[in-house]
Amino acid sequence: MEIWVPTSEIAGVLADLPGVECAVYGHGASVPEHDVAVEIWIPPLVPVPDVPAVLRRMPKLRLVQTATAGVEPYRPHIPEGVLLCNARGAHDAGTAEWAVGAMIAVLREFPGFAASQAAERWDYHYTDALADATVLIVGYGSIGAALERRLAGFEVEVVRVASTARQVEGPHGVPVRVHGRDELPDLLPAADVVVLLVPATPDTVGMVDAAFLGRMRDGALLVNAARGPVVDTDALLAELTAGRLRAALDVTDPEPLPPGHPLWTAPGVFITPHVAGSTPASMRRVKKLIRSQVMRYLAGEPLQNVITGSY
Repeated sequence: MEIWVPTSEIAGVLADLPGVECAVYGHGASVPEHDVAVEIWIPPLVPVPDVPAVLRRMPKLRLVQTATAGVEPYRPHIPEGVLLCNARGAHDAGTAEWAVGAMIAVLREFPGFAASQAAERWDYHYTDALADATVLIVGYGSIGAALERRLAGFEVEVVRVASTARQVEGPHGVPVRVHGRDELPDLLPAADVVVLLVPATPDTVGMVDAAFLGRMRDGALLVNAARGPVVDTDALLAELTAGRLRAALDVTDPEPLPPGHPLWTAPGVFITPHVAGSTPASMRRVKKLIRSQVMRYLAGEPLQNVITGSY
């Protein structure tokens, strides 16, 4: 069985499995002109330029296993009879850790203090703090739960939002309420920090528009660890330029953010280049998941993280 993998590192994880042949076709690698007998494709972290064209080269494809939680570059193009699975869970720790770090960095003004250090300027002043804040998590899935666990020691109130209301087991084993997305207009004005963890779907693209941002309280912090198109960039720029809101962004629209884009120099914004899940811990968990999935596939067992319907 032939598998396309994005790196030799991933190939090494599968090398001892019987009957498995791995070919490395990562980002930038040329795709063969002829049709290939690939049954499993593990795409690179950075999507290939023309997903439909790549898929057409694989008539025997049966499984696309992404190394990311998001599957929006692939989902619209998956042929009938092919399973699509994501890496749910593999990036929880890294993304949740980034979100906590980003909150603290902005609220405690670390970027400004770093600039003062570079200028050899002793810029003493009070800052904001995370303690006593209300943190609204929009998109409460496995990453949201991981974020809540990491916030447990920071003396904050966590409010959870998902696509539909439900009860889940909280960090201490006690049932907690998850609000439905339709409740957001009433929840936003009370939040000091709003963390976006939703996938990019037709329902979420542009969700954070001028009306959404307008309901956030003055001085609130928007943290985007989801996908850039979830936020209306022009609407966010208007709020940042007015000095009413702050933002920490690991993703942007457009992405990569080009030189000269006004987001780079907007007041109150902290930007990282989509690195929340780019950690050794995430890679270890991705490799473990991929090996487990391929072993399940070989054994004819049900796969994990199968994408069906809305996710």
